[in-house]
Amino acid sequence: MSVAEKQEDLEQISAAPFYPDPFALGRILVDVSRRSQPLARHFLETYEDTLKQTAADPLNLRQACLDFMTHFLSDPQKLADMQMAFYQDWMRLWQESARKFMGEATTPLYAPEKGDRRFLAPAWEESALFDFIKQSYLLSSRAIKTAVAQVDGIDEETRLKLDFYARQFVDAIAPTNFLMTNPEVLQETMKTHGENLLRGFKNLLDDLERGGGELAISTTDYGAFQVGENLAVTPGRVIYQNELMQLIQYDPTTKSVFRRPLLIVPPWINKYYILDLRPDNSFVRWAVAQGHTVFVISWVNPDKALAQKRFEDYMRDGVLAAMTQVEAATGVSDCNLLGYCLGGTLTAITLAWLAAEGQVARVASATFLTTMIDFAQSGEMKLFVDDTQLALLDQEMAEKGVFPGSVLKKTFSLLRANDLIWSFVVNNYLMGREPFPFDLLYWNDDATNMPAAMHSFYLRKCYNENRLPVPGGVTMDGVPIDMTAVKTPCYFLSTKEDHIAPWKATYAGTQLFSAPSTFVLAASGHVAGVINPPAKNKYCFWSGESGSNPEDPDSWLADARQSEGSWWPHWAGWLAAYGGGKVSARTPAKGIESAPGRYVQMSLRPPDQP
Repeated sequence: MSVAEKQEDLEQISAAPFYPDPFALGRILVDVSRRSQPLARHFLETYEDTLKQTAADPLNLRQACLDFMTHFLSDPQKLADMQMAFYQDWMRLWQESARKFMGEATTPLYAPEKGDRRFLAPAWEESALFDFIKQSYLLSSRAIKTAVAQVDGIDEETRLKLDFYARQFVDAIAPTNFLMTNPEVLQETMKTHGENLLRGFKNLLDDLERGGGELAISTTDYGAFQVGENLAVTPGRVIYQNELMQLIQYDPTTKSVFRRPLLIVPPWINKYYILDLRPDNSFVRWAVAQGHTVFVISWVNPDKALAQKRFEDYMRDGVLAAMTQVEAATGVSDCNLLGYCLGGTLTAITLAWLAAEGQVARVASATFLTTMIDFAQSGEMKLFVDDTQLALLDQEMAEKGVFPGSVLKKTFSLLRANDLIWSFVVNNYLMGREPFPFDLLYWNDDATNMPAAMHSFYLRKCYNENRLPVPGGVTMDGVPIDMTAVKTPCYFLSTKEDHIAPWKATYAGTQLFSAPSTFVLAASGHVAGVINPPAKNKYCFWSGESGSNPEDPDSWLADARQSEGSWWPHWAGWLAAYGGGKVSARTPAKGIESAPGRYVQMSLRPPDQP
């Protein structure tokens, strides 16, 4: 492109701030296409075989869509009414948009939902063209979702699948996701003469190469973080390890500590350092500063050699083995347990096993962070675990020995597609920018595998069959598990916007145990609502009277008291009652190696591309 042409295009930007001259834009796109062809050829030659693979239908959506169309067309009158309503809505939008095109003041008929950040650019309001594009999209999205919600004759499971698919579809076709209908991308394209698109195409190819031919969208600057250097840096020692885990004991920062130690059981779907990110938002560091002797299980990232490890193995060689080592390190025969997500589910099973074995006294209290025990209301995650999908998963895991962590990450991302997928598509590929360094997203991408035997049990017995609430519904090493036998005092922390463990599902845990339970609901989601240090004075939480947990979660919320800031001090006050008094601080033995240890360094993420 000549200097004169570039100067002419710059003038077009000033003349048409919301939609550029099509001839200037066309020249830029032709230039971008020519310059990007060598990159495209290289990728296609490298990953030709991968791209030929046929996509499966793991959600069995073909049958769900067929059922929908069959029932949708079976009521011609209802179909006609919906079509007429849609036509009338379009006519009103056309009329209002025509008035705006003529320069008249108008009131938007359709506005984005609260929290939808896709349409924040001024052009979506100020430009009649882009305002019409936005509102037509919102109108069509609403019509699609309404059709799914109102069709009669389909079962609830099929309706949930269709609703999920409909949201994935309308999120994917948003005008923000395309060059020609996104004013910010158009402006950037004209301003940089298409360099944003070239950078974005290079970013796209880099992400495809990171995924071995499958798209692995970069969500953060991976070079900005290193576990053991600026993440997971709370001082401590690995004092024990076996095939499944390393046990970390942290250095004290107070002269005296609570007599009873605190053992943290994190999920093994992700790595433990979500609780020990940077020093200013580390839950572990904060708990140590409150006077607790803190131990954390760091799970191994399993490979095919551990394919046959069962849920029982995670209980026996994980929690129970760690409890034995904690007692040896402190000389105290009982401890306080804290389980997060799947680690909390394992903690609940362990408590029931201890009750059945007459070993209740080994645990003084239990804290559950965003933990499901009763999976009846487990939300959209259940869409991925019907019988058809479980059969496919079993076949895949039989070949690989594990359920790949990368697949789990994609599943979680689909639950919040606008935030975790499409926002990065726009930023990385259309705007040509690098993702912002963010510790939570670095951790989120640091995926872990799941052993085949354990994962199959978890999906079937918990999600698919919901056997944990049933006395004797599952057995651990031949011992029937009965949640009603648990009498350990419990603290339940859930988060209001949790898309992985919906708070009403986690609340159901308070109804299972024969124990006094304190339930607290924090604002925000599954991770941000938990990792909320007091110093940031962020979000809020709701709490009720200890032990006063009605069956209906909405009734609990109606009577709950709202408090500003972090839930951490509230929990610390509750846990202090089970601390067992104070003793001199304990320094960990030399052990095996310094924290964070080797197991947490086992990364599945390919090296960052240059």
